[in-house]
Amino acid sequence: MSNRTTFPKLQSTFELNSKNNMKRTILFWILAIVITLVSAYYQRVTGPTYPLSGKINLDGKEISYKLERSHSTSSNYFIEINTGDPTIHGSLFMKKYNSNNDFTEEEMMGTGTLKAELPAQPKLHKLEYFIKLFKDQITAQIPADKHIVIRFKNDVPIGILIPHIFAMFFAMMLSTRTGLDFFNKEPKVDKLALWTVIIFFIGGFPLGFAMNGFAFGTVWGGWPFGHDVTDNKTQIAFLAWLIAFYMIKKNKNAKLAALLAAIIMIAVYMIPHSV
Repeated sequence: MSNRTTFPKLQSTFELNSKNNMKRTILFWILAIVITLVSAYYQRVTGPTYPLSGKINLDGKEISYKLERSHSTSSNYFIEINTGDPTIHGSLFMKKYNSNNDFTEEEMMGTGTLKAELPAQPKLHKLEYFIKLFKDQITAQIPADKHIVIRFKNDVPIGILIPHIFAMFFAMMLSTRTGLDFFNKEPKVDKLALWTVIIFFIGGFPLGFAMNGFAFGTVWGGWPFGHDVTDNKTQIAFLAWLIAFYMIKKNKNAKLAALLAAIIMIAVYMIPHSV
């Protein structure tokens, strides 16, 4: 009689543990996806190549603007400021970045919507620019308290760009998911760590080399050949995961190694892109 009652209890306990493990696994994947999406958004909007947007006030009228800080070498950058007021006119001021040249002034064309253009530059070259709006004796500058620096780069084929972006953020998701297994009673980080290393390598190196080659004409700008922050942070995060993977395979603090590598990966992704 005792054996008959014990078996259902063991089966019930096993089913309960299985359900809890499944719930925990789903929760970890959701957290990994959320953290990846948040870090992707943060990296995008805080980077120095993200368009600069804002509003200024000219004689009681609020004027919005959105100005690029990265542009293709294949075309001039056409600027438009919608004032909605035909009595407002403006000028574009520009010069080579980090040069001792004076700003050159170009009158913006149009009424209501003011237009001007920055000439296309060779890859890696930069221009410094700002805009002034005038109405009667009142002047307003865009942006109000600084100048904008725009960097020019060559176009990257979509067949390289999309796989690179996908691989880098999929690797970030896998890294975060692997690190979260630190909080699992029975962690299974081996396969997750392996896939993290593989996807990260593909996105950061072969595809990363191709991205740099097309955009800037050089495949690697990080250590030991240069000081490019984007390349160096990729190198640091990949090295952290190589060390973690080695420790996991040797069963030396596997959970902790995965967690630390994931934290390093998140910290690296918090550095704005294209610094």
